Amino acid sequence: MNHAISLQQVAVRKYESVVLSDITWNIKPGENWAVIGPNGSGKTILLDIIAGKWPLWKGKIYYGWDEPLRETVELVSNDYSFNRIVNAGAEYYQQRFHAYEAERAPTLRAVLTNQLKPVGTVDDKSVTLAPSKVTEENLNRIASLLSLTHLLDHPFVTLSNGETRRMLLAKSLLKNPKVLLLDNAFSGLDVHSREVLRNALTELAASGVIIIIATTATEIPPCITHVLELKEGKIDHAAPIEQFSGQSETKNSHTQPDPVKLKNLEQPAFTDFEYALDMRNIRVKYGEEVILNGVNWKIAKGEKWALSGPNGSGKSTLLSILTADNPQRFANDYDLFDQKRGGIGASIWDIKQKIGHVSPELHLYFPRNTSVFKTIASGFFDATGVFFRKLTDKQIERVHEVAELLHVHDLLEKDFSQLSKGQQRMVLLARALVKNPPLLILDEPCQGLDTEAIDYFKSVINAVCDSDQRTLIYVSHYPNEIPSCVTKYLKLEKGNVVAG
Repeated sequence: MNHAISLQQVAVRKYESVVLSDITWNIKPGENWAVIGPNGSGKTILLDIIAGKWPLWKGKIYYGWDEPLRETVELVSNDYSFNRIVNAGAEYYQQRFHAYEAERAPTLRAVLTNQLKPVGTVDDKSVTLAPSKVTEENLNRIASLLSLTHLLDHPFVTLSNGETRRMLLAKSLLKNPKVLLLDNAFSGLDVHSREVLRNALTELAASGVIIIIATTATEIPPCITHVLELKEGKIDHAAPIEQFSGQSETKNSHTQPDPVKLKNLEQPAFTDFEYALDMRNIRVKYGEEVILNGVNWKIAKGEKWALSGPNGSGKSTLLSILTADNPQRFANDYDLFDQKRGGIGASIWDIKQKIGHVSPELHLYFPRNTSVFKTIASGFFDATGVFFRKLTDKQIERVHEVAELLHVHDLLEKDFSQLSKGQQRMVLLARALVKNPPLLILDEPCQGLDTEAIDYFKSVINAVCDSDQRTLIYVSHYPNEIPSCVTKYLKLEKGNVVAG
């Protein structure tokens, strides 16, 4: 057999649903493939079965070598789960914002070399770690390839989303795999990081590593030689890159939201304030590292802002002050909805009740084993999927309204874990809208969405924000993802405001 990997008549079930069927696909040495397709088409599960992480229902997969898969095939997942790397090294989504956690967390160097320091001692004796199998030469080579050298001695929990993605890729590359599988690897990366990744993949492909990347039609790296397009769990197209038209994976069929479904979201539930926020000289430090350095930002009710800056510039940390997820909020001076921080009526729950929020961290740590209905409804109480209050008839109706608005109504009875990553993101967006908040904070909301879903989501945000009573803060590294309602912007670099 002259194939590196061969899938023959493969079918896969996920829970009670068939998610892939009749997949016959041959990958030859020297070929590098991009897998594209709309949300829910089966891209992620296809990578999972190649990596041996999900069982086949029917068919066979053949590999052109005898070594175990764990030694030859590396999957870089799109959920970049910290706890899968370092066991209990990170357990909740606010953890990266806690100075104490940063102090006790392993460094990036320790994570990459598997030299994770145990917390405390065993039987009152210090624990000696086994020597690392990763050589200093190889570590420096991979760190340089992915522009991580300057971060090697940083606590890994303080890394930005984009830096964490590069960390995961580095950890996989240190194993010297024959095949590298990447799932939406460009999501959440700034312009520089995307260029770093493209160059790294080109170098890896030249060294003989087979690259298979699930991505969008607009983010196919130069090293790719072939394109496989999935549609509803089947191969719709497979051909050399020269024969790929470059068109979007889907044809827009729902470009504008239904005005009837938008009616109850025309005006926010709370409007009694003049300024959504007034931040004065905000500073955040972890040890000697300054994350935010004297940030001033004032947003009047109804303004729509884009927050921009490269990976690691402090965007998520700044937003964590607003959403009350960062304990250093108590050391800073700011008002939210005209209420002084810590003032009467400004508890953490009062703050969260007025904010609809989506972020990569929230998605990462959101409980998977809860129904889509409960996931959306948890937005009323700012819980993470589990709540014990009885919903009112009006709240139940609102869950159905926002589910229909974001095209996830047919998924309400499914578990969150059964959805594709793109479908999960749309459900979390519905959760952010369900209480009709006066302030929306959308941090990289389009990660994992296909082209059609991004276009539709932008139209929903434009419609929902077509009011002088609704305020918006929107974060994205892709200018084309920012809705047209945004008229103001603030840019951060190394914790400093450089434009706005």
